[in-house]
Amino acid sequence: MARVIAEEAAAGRIDAEALTLRGDEGGDLGLKITTASGSRPRFVAAVHRAALAGSHFVYDFTGIARAHPRLPSLARPYLTWIHGIEVWEEAEEKRLARARAARILLANSAYTVARARALHGGLEHAQVCWLATESDQPAPPPSTPRAPAIAILARLDERGGYKGHRELIACWHEVVARVPEATLTIVGDGPGRAVIEHLVAQSPARSRIHMLGLVPEDELNGVLSRCSALAMPSRGEGFGLAYVEAMRHGVPVIGSVHDAAREVNEDGVSGFNVDLDRPGELSARLTELLSQPALARTLGLGAQQRWHEHMRYARFAERFRPLLRSLWGERPI
Repeated sequence: MARVIAEEAAAGRIDAEALTLRGDEGGDLGLKITTASGSRPRFVAAVHRAALAGSHFVYDFTGIARAHPRLPSLARPYLTWIHGIEVWEEAEEKRLARARAARILLANSAYTVARARALHGGLEHAQVCWLATESDQPAPPPSTPRAPAIAILARLDERGGYKGHRELIACWHEVVARVPEATLTIVGDGPGRAVIEHLVAQSPARSRIHMLGLVPEDELNGVLSRCSALAMPSRGEGFGLAYVEAMRHGVPVIGSVHDAAREVNEDGVSGFNVDLDRPGELSARLTELLSQPALARTLGLGAQQRWHEHMRYARFAERFRPLLRSLWGERPI
């Protein structure tokens, strides 16, 4: 998103600057950056100061949009995104109010919109704009044959892994019984780490499960280049950037039929979407990919083609740019 805005600014079509709660995101794009250094009051004050000179605002999610000025004299049209869990069952009313009041409300998937609308009113103006990788270039092919390995790249949330960690760990002993050399690699960290560590320790296949925690980007690329598939069989994924990054690497995806994976991952083409309510289906699909390298390669090629057609940066820019311009009333071109 910031990159598209920076490109519009570099072309002289808009004047833009970035406000961040923490860090200096956007500095490498040539945007002027104001950071609140992690202070929420400072960030709110910076947004209000910006409203004195600025005419429009763009927020990357409704949590940040809560800082938008409410005073009539500072009211400015704005665009904000909804991504999933923050506008579903346990949504804060303040976030929903910011979503409802947005001139342009964008959602990362049709699934996110449908689930939010079923629960809350006032979101009829939401439009879907799929996300993408930062890169337009496919990852280089692996220098060695892929190992019989499955990776999951996801935050370990407070509930102990709604992204599919529990399901993967629970069935891993069945997978290892059929493919003894198979490994499950868990990448990511978060407040649910202790819960996941306990589940791993209780697994009969614990020696074939590795927890890496947070890893730097080059190591993450290495994990993807070595694995047979990425699995994130969640019941509550709003989009799944991990899916599309795996696709960029030519790695097939295992998602579920219960969330937005059905939009991102084309079943039978770029991977499989499993029904977690059907016992044995997840372990069967995992075993299928691990024991049939030719199938994994075919689906990996399909995954990379799907990424190229829909989920690389250039495709996102084509989707997002006209929506951004419509914020100030410009017709799509």
